[in-house]
Amino acid sequence: MKFELKDDYIELYKLIKIMDLADSGGHAKMIIEDEQVKRNGKIELRKRAKIVSGETIEIDGDIIEVISSK
Repeated sequence: MKFELKDDYIELYKLIKIMDLADSGGHAKMIIEDEQVKRNGKIELRKRAKIVSGETIEIDGDIIEVISSK
């Protein structure tokens, strides 16, 4: 999956919610707390981590490539 970043960054939990990998923001935060999210291959526990263009997020086999729309 690809996510087109329109701003400088997006917070991790918001990205998960927008990509329909969680039912709500609260659910997205639980997924992060449960160590199910990898950012560039490493587990990410910060719910509000600033995700920028060029990064990859992996959740349960789903990979999100963050690209810039600028």
